[in-house]
Amino acid sequence: MSTDIELLDRFIAGDQEAFNTLMRTHEDRVFAIALRMMRNRDAALDATQETFLTLYRKADRFHRKSAFSTWLYRVTINTCYDQLRKQKRRKADALPESNDPADIHSEDELIGAELRPDLARALAELPEDFRSAVVLSDFEGHSLETVAKILEVPVGTVKSRVFRGRRLLAQKLGNLSVGSKPQKDDHG
Repeated sequence: MSTDIELLDRFIAGDQEAFNTLMRTHEDRVFAIALRMMRNRDAALDATQETFLTLYRKADRFHRKSAFSTWLYRVTINTCYDQLRKQKRRKADALPESNDPADIHSEDELIGAELRPDLARALAELPEDFRSAVVLSDFEGHSLETVAKILEVPVGTVKSRVFRGRRLLAQKLGNLSVGSKPQKDDHG
């Protein structure tokens, strides 16, 4: 089994099948990130497709300063940001209340489980910087260090965004009143 870097090198050298293998390897995770960022299956599919088009066009721009997946997830987040900005510029139709299926390829049932509609709505209302940090950390399970690499910000910034994003989520979900302090529990 070839590594991502070997596949990327083969693709840059002209091997189209190497690109297809890279895409198959990462498409489920890219879609999962896009779905949680976009909160709409069609928009997430568009973002996933656009992410891989960007990879196809700009594969030679990967500088190998981080893992390939870190770079690819950064491209995914940027693609979602771009599409969300475009959506804000044009009047959007109301989002359907239908639920998307769980990610059947997820190793962890909790990660693959569908977001509750109220949680999905609250997540969609977060500022983009907070949302991307929370999605990558809490929903995708990346370490704070990995999230920092993906978002290209210091770890301290990620910690702040995750903390503030979680606090806003809790307020939006009614789990935390505006003036209250988070309670510590016995689990963490």
